[in-house]
Amino acid sequence: MPVIRVQERIAKLESGDMLRVYCTDPGALLDIPAWCRVHGHRVLESGEHAGEVTLLIAVSGPAEDTH
Repeated sequence: MPVIRVQERIAKLESGDMLRVYCTDPGALLDIPAWCRVHGHRVLESGEHAGEVTLLIAVSGPAEDTH
């Protein structure tokens, strides 16, 4: 589910915006960066601490290109 929520949030953002993601799904550390590569966004930070996954995403390109 985290990838779907990231996709929905990024669709509302502008190029140059940042999105910080917090979740408890360890699979998000692989899934979200892969989705970002496909859609032209960049993961600037990622990590896991005490069961919480965090990622910082730099949004690139127009929002309509993320679908």
